[in-house]
Amino acid sequence: MNKVQILVIEDDIAVGNLITTTLEMENYQFRLAKTAKQGIMNVLSYNPDIMLLDLGLPDMDGLDVIKKVRSWSNIPIIVVSSRSEDQDKVKALDLGADDYLTKPFSVDELLARLRVTIRRLNNSQTISVNESVYENGDLTINYAQGCVYENGHEIHLTPIEYKLLCVLAKNTDKVLTHNYIMQEVWGSVQGTETPSLRVFMATLRKKIEPDTSNPKYIQTHVGVGYRMLNQTEKKED
Repeated sequence: MNKVQILVIEDDIAVGNLITTTLEMENYQFRLAKTAKQGIMNVLSYNPDIMLLDLGLPDMDGLDVIKKVRSWSNIPIIVVSSRSEDQDKVKALDLGADDYLTKPFSVDELLARLRVTIRRLNNSQTISVNESVYENGDLTINYAQGCVYENGHEIHLTPIEYKLLCVLAKNTDKVLTHNYIMQEVWGSVQGTETPSLRVFMATLRKKIEPDTSNPKYIQTHVGVGYRMLNQTEKKED
């Protein structure tokens, strides 16, 4: 039995059955809530490790559920919704969702998103072992020294590039929106800074990516933001 406990908040019977059947076949422990109120109560009583959340709930919008849960809990939230517009994804991620899966989805994609989230959980539990050094495949960041290495070679970054890299590294495998990154790097969110972010991200990629045409570290989510891919886990897979 998989020890990871998953809370599914979904009112659509067919989708709920698909998700829970998939979880059962993969030996995950789970509970199903069909309303926002039931879901929030289960977060408090069941203490799940991961939440799968539909946005179109009968008693409350899923975005408001994210707001409420984020006021006291850091539980990873994967949104599973038919809302496919980029602005919907950005809203959910900015409010604190960790990932966004658009309906209709494949079982394989759902399971892949869960595996990524579980890896992030495991990484966050072990990161305190050596907080001064970040290692991801051939990429190394020595926070104490402020130095970055790729395949053993030191890379010289500008202060902004270094900040960008650190923000992405500390949220490995999580999609970060443009707004979140700009807030962390520049301390403000202005539409005029988005082009600057793209420019800095492009120069950062040129310095750390062995092949910029096929980036292995920084993944672009068009219209949403960026994600630092976990190379260490890929090697183990």
